[in-house]
Amino acid sequence: MTEDHTHSSVAAPELLTLRDVLRYAVSRFNAAGIAFGHGASSAFDEAAYLVLEGLHLPIDQLEPFLDARLLADERARLLALIEARVTTRKPLAYLLKRAYVQGIPLYVDERVIVPRSFICELLYSDAFGGEDFTLVEDTDSVETVLDLCTGSGAIAILASNVFENAEIDAVDLSSDALEVARINVDQQGLAGRIELYEGDLFAPLEGKRYDLILTNPPYVDEIAMEELPEEYRHEPAMALGSGLDGLDIVRRILAVAPDHLNPGGGILCEIGAGREILEAEFPDFEFLWLDTEESEGEVFWLSAEALGVADSSTIGAVD
Repeated sequence: MTEDHTHSSVAAPELLTLRDVLRYAVSRFNAAGIAFGHGASSAFDEAAYLVLEGLHLPIDQLEPFLDARLLADERARLLALIEARVTTRKPLAYLLKRAYVQGIPLYVDERVIVPRSFICELLYSDAFGGEDFTLVEDTDSVETVLDLCTGSGAIAILASNVFENAEIDAVDLSSDALEVARINVDQQGLAGRIELYEGDLFAPLEGKRYDLILTNPPYVDEIAMEELPEEYRHEPAMALGSGLDGLDIVRRILAVAPDHLNPGGGILCEIGAGREILEAEFPDFEFLWLDTEESEGEVFWLSAEALGVADSSTIGAVD
């Protein structure tokens, strides 16, 4: 990698504007063959995020700054980030200590996976409070929410914005992850509404019940774990892998979820590519599969009624 660093130092004086560095970053990323998937899906998107966040600029406003001249220390910082991204193969969010989820800035480091759940998009969609179709007709009626396997706390934080009357519990097995979640909960001013619990799935909740359970558990299967690009190997393995077919933890969640759902409630769960396995294993469950812009059949909704919890309210799924 010595050649790469030499290359960047030679090029540095010629990279005058943000546009110059953006172009350089795209070229470096493409030449190095880095893997994406931690908030960006292309070399350009990754480069744009690097230069904007790296210079503390609004991450959704690239155009106004493209032809701005860079100060020497700014250029040096951006080039160092580009080289670190290529040589270490760490996700950019770890290098910047920042990820954005639905526009909300979150602190992240190697103690948690980089937040990217499809559930985050669904929370901000018509799936909750929409007019034509919705899982929850009245978001104000939701009083209790559980974010299971919370990691950075992203889903819990977004849920607090969608369900404004809800008290939210967030659980993770990792004490390290909960330290990061605590940072984010505090930074968002939500310490009074989001309670963090350390433990194995439902174990620390002592029989508590919820109107909604939201969960993005580990679901990468054994083969996929062995073939992960280097970027993903910087993330905690315990937050990714879940047995031979990736569904070990999902099965455990489904077995116990009915004991923690209020009548009329439901569970929204992300499972990756295991839809066919799950439907074959639980043929009596009425899974409702929800798609997002970048996923199809990777998130399911199960009403409390479908899980055998007597339905006596109006919180659950409607047509």
